[in-house]
Amino acid sequence: QNCPLLYSRLGLSQVSTFPFFLRFSFISDLLHPPPRPLQFSVFHVDQISPGRPLLPPNFNTLDSPMTLGSGGSSVVVPRNFRLLEELERGEKGIGDGTVSYGMDDGDDIYMRSWTGTIIGPHNTVHEGRIYQLKLFCDKDYPEKPPSVRFHSRVNMTCVNHETGVVEPKKFGPLGNWQREYTMEDILTQLKKEMAAPHNRKLVQPPEGTYF
Repeated sequence: QNCPLLYSRLGLSQVSTFPFFLRFSFISDLLHPPPRPLQFSVFHVDQISPGRPLLPPNFNTLDSPMTLGSGGSSVVVPRNFRLLEELERGEKGIGDGTVSYGMDDGDDIYMRSWTGTIIGPHNTVHEGRIYQLKLFCDKDYPEKPPSVRFHSRVNMTCVNHETGVVEPKKFGPLGNWQREYTMEDILTQLKKEMAAPHNRKLVQPPEGTYF
């Protein structure tokens, strides 16, 4: 019963209208990666015929993979599968609940726009404040970091005072991005940054104001 939602997240049309076949490697391959990268491929029904090799089409929503592994072995995870995994984790809740995130538009098959929330850490000027942020995962995510912008006004050394944009040159997780990093990592590190000595006592804009 969840198949239509899955096909929507992957950017595929309804099965009854445009049949597609998803080909996945066996679970054993995931546990014991082969020498070459594992590929997730999508094939249209008219590509399959006797004696004809299967060649993946140019399908843009799946052409930004993430590679995991070490020692010469890797697993290539398509962009939307990675984001589905992050969405599931965000919906389950993170840690003590002071950091959370979710999709802005559940109908966006490219899963680009997200909203994050940070509750200010204790013993700082941010304590008790609720900050909203906007994250945008472009088609090259997670190879490249998302853009991150505070919607709620905040005074922090890594945040542009005019736009609310988190500046990569002043915020390590964005400036030194690695494909293993997630939106959860970004929000968690921003909360830690609020409690850092150079931010914990800065005078803040009035609560409830926005960029």
